Amino acid sequence: MEPHGASVVASVRGELDVTSSQRFDDCLSEAAATSDRVILDLSGVDFMDTTALAVIVGHWRRQVAAGGLFFLAGARYRYTRALWITGLADRLPMYDTVDEALTAARPEPGAEAASGPDASKSGGPEATAG
Repeated sequence: MEPHGASVVASVRGELDVTSSQRFDDCLSEAAATSDRVILDLSGVDFMDTTALAVIVGHWRRQVAAGGLFFLAGARYRYTRALWITGLADRLPMYDTVDEALTAARPEPGAEAASGPDASKSGGPEATAG
């Protein structure tokens, strides 16, 4: 976990599956306790099953319900395909890189709305340039 201004980046590597789901859940809980702006870097993930996706969706929902932000960065389509199929990918902001997510998570000076509920809708998949 690495703080970046008002945000925290939680980087995970290797396999995210049923055997690692508790450690993964604990990692995201620690990140959420550190900042209300969490960026989950999935660029180092080699495998992810639906157990890990359930952990991600649960933390995203809690973070947004508490008025915070939860962004994914570097997620490969094959691991987030279930999010696209269910329509959650349209609401859970995903970015190609951590830098793009950090830019999107940066609070605008004097703008309370930047961390409000509508902020979770910005930066969806359409926001990244090909």
